[in-house]
Amino acid sequence: MSIWIANGLSQDLPPGVVMAGAWRGAELAIWRSASGRLAAWGDRCPHRGMRLSHGFVRGETLSCIYHGWVYGSDGGCRKIPAHPAMVPPAAIKAETYQCVEADGVIWVAPAGVEAAAPDLAGLTPVRSVTLRADRAALAQALPGAVVEGDLWRVPAMGAVLALQDRAEGLGLHALCHDATQRVAVSRWLDGVLRLAEEEALA
Repeated sequence: MSIWIANGLSQDLPPGVVMAGAWRGAELAIWRSASGRLAAWGDRCPHRGMRLSHGFVRGETLSCIYHGWVYGSDGGCRKIPAHPAMVPPAAIKAETYQCVEADGVIWVAPAGVEAAAPDLAGLTPVRSVTLRADRAALAQALPGAVVEGDLWRVPAMGAVLALQDRAEGLGLHALCHDATQRVAVSRWLDGVLRLAEEEALA
């Protein structure tokens, strides 16, 4: 399995928005600043443990929704509203992950990873969905898939699925080889979800 996990498509995360993500069971807050910079952190505020994915983006910072503590793009605390004159200690810092954007996909890996994110150049992002089933059920729904770790290639549809394990199931981030087939691949994906979820219930 790849060290890099797809957490969505670029189109899923516009500037000024934060969303929940995951890396191998670790819950994440992934956000895009007003200037377009991406960041991925552990989904817990260092202060009281509130989910940072419930927070809000202001310019180049992310604020916790609970007590409003403000964090910069490096994860370090920049401001504590209850103590406006205080310079927050450097030790107050969110757990940071690597987060890159490539080929229309948002990829996350632990800090310090040197390997490059998967190369999906030439593919067109379609959409992201959540499958309420496991990989075994997905395999039954996609008998012709070529499995390469977390990348499942479906030659018959000219599609690639980047898989992401989530608490609620599997995240499927779909791309296609032919941009003119985006609608067809999106409809096909609906059928895959239905078949896999029926298989899981059987």
